[in-house]
Amino acid sequence: FIGSCRDEEMGQNHPIWNMIASVQSLGAHATTIKLQVFDKETVNRAISDMLSLSPRLTWPLSDIVYHKTKGNPMFFSRLMVSLSKEGLLNFSLSRRRWVWDEEKIQSRKIPDDVAIFLTNAIGQLSSEVQAALCTLSCFGASADISAVKILEDDLGLKLQNSLDAAVADGFLDKLNGKYQFCHDRVQETAYKMLSMEDRASRHSRYGLALCRYTLKNINDDAMLFTAVDQVNRGGPHIVSGSDHGSLLAYLNLRAGKKAMDMSDFASALAFFDHGILFLDENHWHDNYNLSLELFDNAVKCTYAIGDHQRLNKFSEQVLSFARSFNDKLTVIYHAVSALCDASSLDEAIEKGVWVLSMLGEDLFQPSSRSETLALIEKTRCLVQGYPEDLLLNYNLMTDSSKIMAMKF
Repeated sequence: FIGSCRDEEMGQNHPIWNMIASVQSLGAHATTIKLQVFDKETVNRAISDMLSLSPRLTWPLSDIVYHKTKGNPMFFSRLMVSLSKEGLLNFSLSRRRWVWDEEKIQSRKIPDDVAIFLTNAIGQLSSEVQAALCTLSCFGASADISAVKILEDDLGLKLQNSLDAAVADGFLDKLNGKYQFCHDRVQETAYKMLSMEDRASRHSRYGLALCRYTLKNINDDAMLFTAVDQVNRGGPHIVSGSDHGSLLAYLNLRAGKKAMDMSDFASALAFFDHGILFLDENHWHDNYNLSLELFDNAVKCTYAIGDHQRLNKFSEQVLSFARSFNDKLTVIYHAVSALCDASSLDEAIEKGVWVLSMLGEDLFQPSSRSETLALIEKTRCLVQGYPEDLLLNYNLMTDSSKIMAMKF
C-alpha cells in the first residue's frame, strides 16, 4: 500500500496516523519518506536534462522557475508543461534548440496552488520581512519602489532590504520599478495579518507621508493618486483640524481633476466624494471656494456616469449654499441636461428659459411658425454678411455669463 499527503494537511490527530499505528501493532512494517523540495542546482540540472542544453545556458530559466515554484517537484513539472503550452518555452528550428521568453515568464502569475503554499509559509519568515510585507500589502497588489523609498525617508521605516529578501524567497517580484506580490492570495494573507484599526492607522500614516511629497512635487500624478488613495482608506478620523481637513480635501480635488482629464469619471467622483468628507461642518462658510469646486466637479462626474440620483443630492447643496446665481449655473446646467436625457423636455425648456432670463437674455417667443421661419432667415442673412475667415478668427467670447447662456 502506497500513499502520499501534504504535511500541512495532516495534523497529529489525523486518522491516517491511527491507521498506521494499528498496522504496525500487527507486525506490518511502515516506512515514511519525506520528499524534500529541489534546490536551485537540482532545478537547473533537471531543466538542463529536459531541454538537452548545457547547465550554463539554462541558469536564467531555472532561476525564474525556482523563484516561482520554490523547488516543489509537483509545481516545477506543472509549470514547465504550462510554459510549453503557452508558447513561452518552445523549440526553435532555426537555432535547433529550446528557447524561452524570460521577460514574459518572469511576469507570469504563479498558479493558485503555489500561492497557497507561499501563504502558508509567510509565518516562517523573519519578523522584519513579515512587517515589510504587511506594509506593502496596504498598497494592494504592487507599489512603486519610489513610494517605498519615500516611506523610508519620511517615516524612518526599513523596508527595501526586507522586501528584497521576500523577492529572493519568491513572495514578491521586482519588475518595472515596482515591488509586486507574486499572487493576490499572498497579498491578502499579509493584509489580513493586520487588525482593522492597524490597517486604518497605516493607510493614514503612509498616505500623509506621500502627501507631503506630492505637495513638493506637484507634477508627479501617479504619486498623487497613490497618496490620496491611502489617505482616503484611512478615513476622515485622521483630520486634526479644519486646516488639515481642507488640505486633504484640496488634494482630493487635485486628484479628481487629474482623473477627469483622463476621462475616468468614476474614480474622479470617488476623489471628490472623499474630499467633501474631509471638510468640516462649516465648510460652506470657512472654505467656500473649495467646497463649491468639489461639489461642482462631483455634479459633472455624476452626470457623466449617469447617476442622476447623486447628481440631485450634490446639486441641492450648491443651490442651498451658493452665494450668487452665477455660482449655481454649473449645477443648473447639468440638472437641465439630465432632464433632457430623461426626455423631460418641457421641464428642461422651462428651466432653460428661466436661466436665460436671469442672465438678462430674454427670448422673443414667436407666435407662429411663419414668424419663427422669418427670424431664422433674418439671422441667416446677418451671418452671410461676414466672410467665413472673419467668423473663424473672430475674438473669443470672454463674458462668463454670455458663455453660460450659450450653453442653454
